[in-house]
Amino acid sequence: MYLAFLGFGMIVVFMALIMAKKLSPFTSLIIIPVLFGLLAGYGWDTLEYAMTGIKDVASTFAMMTFAILYFGVMLTAGMFDPMVDKVVSWCKGDPLKVLVGTAVLAAFVSLDGDGTTTVMICCTAMIPIYDRLKIKKIYLATLIILQNCIMNLIPWGGPTARVMSVMQLDAGEILAPLVPGMVLSAIYVIGVSYYLGMKERKRLGVTQNVENTVTKVEVSAEEMAWKRPKLILFNLLLTAAIIVFLVMGLASSAILFGVGTAIALVVNYPNQKVQRNVISSIAPDMINVVMMVLGAGVLMGVLNGPEDAGMSAAIAQLLVSIIPESLGRYFAIIIAFISAPGTYLLNNDAFYYGVLPPLAATAEAYGFTNLQIGFAALMGQAFHFLSPLVPFIYLLMDKTEITLAQYQGYIFKWCIGIFAIFMMMGFVTGNLPVL
Repeated sequence: MYLAFLGFGMIVVFMALIMAKKLSPFTSLIIIPVLFGLLAGYGWDTLEYAMTGIKDVASTFAMMTFAILYFGVMLTAGMFDPMVDKVVSWCKGDPLKVLVGTAVLAAFVSLDGDGTTTVMICCTAMIPIYDRLKIKKIYLATLIILQNCIMNLIPWGGPTARVMSVMQLDAGEILAPLVPGMVLSAIYVIGVSYYLGMKERKRLGVTQNVENTVTKVEVSAEEMAWKRPKLILFNLLLTAAIIVFLVMGLASSAILFGVGTAIALVVNYPNQKVQRNVISSIAPDMINVVMMVLGAGVLMGVLNGPEDAGMSAAIAQLLVSIIPESLGRYFAIIIAFISAPGTYLLNNDAFYYGVLPPLAATAEAYGFTNLQIGFAALMGQAFHFLSPLVPFIYLLMDKTEITLAQYQGYIFKWCIGIFAIFMMMGFVTGNLPVL
């Protein structure tokens, strides 16, 4: 019982310090578990358990490093540039085309797993057209957020990477059950964009002879020199091959992205000095994420402690004794519903590293697999980007000139549809079972 309450205490202190911004997520992930490990009486073994946790997330660390580097290279080489240009030029003066084009553009740009990049590219390209045609910019914010919350579930996105490290899953394992829901949800967002576009077409009409100048994100002369327009087809084929191999499970995700990154660098930037400069430009985005994965390993290792005798096991035993046995068979669904307010009220670090581990240990006691638990824990991502704890939404609100109240109030109803689609696909595919 003491270990259970100590485990809860560690989670509460960890989350409180993050929420109060007293410590950064990374420093909290290292310092708090070590302190509580000492309080639990582990002594110097605390550091051994922390190291065991780091070893457990090694494959996730490798995958994240290579995936972020790979998509950074693709973005730097300009793989997305023609798509941005085509979408903007296709829209012309029709509000319906503008909104559908926004949804398509946001979906593709979101594949790099970074919300800030998506906001910058989509807003820079589309806002001049929204202003010219007087389209409501709340619709631009809505479509960007809806597509980004779907595509953010890719393994190199934040929440899925955290689930992978906590539940010790490979990227191919967790991606396969998510893909059906992601595809249907993306189509749903296209439907939302069509509905909103019809409303705006009715309100505004179609403006003829609108000169749509494609507006691009400003880049330096060096970054322009790194563009590789003649290699776009090669880069697209390479990316498609990696994703297909990933879904098919033909090799470890870390190896696939590692090999893909090596090929991309050799083909796009054969000059080693240029290679180093490109990698250096991507490194700041990469280091923050991979540091968090290592920190999560420390927390998980200390929380698990001695095999079957650590804080995590004690918490699981306590929850199992509290939760009526009649509800045990629904525990995956319970986790899915908990994840909705959980990922709204807490940031991803606090929820997936603090709340999920004891929930997962309890679910395992009822017979649920790591994959089923991880899948359930990601359902709440449909609402995560409504949270005021997500930094990049403030950039989006500034660009689209809307308030937080307008942002949350309007987008929430469309997020319910995404949540419902993922829950439905979980039931249909058996990834959200009732045991």
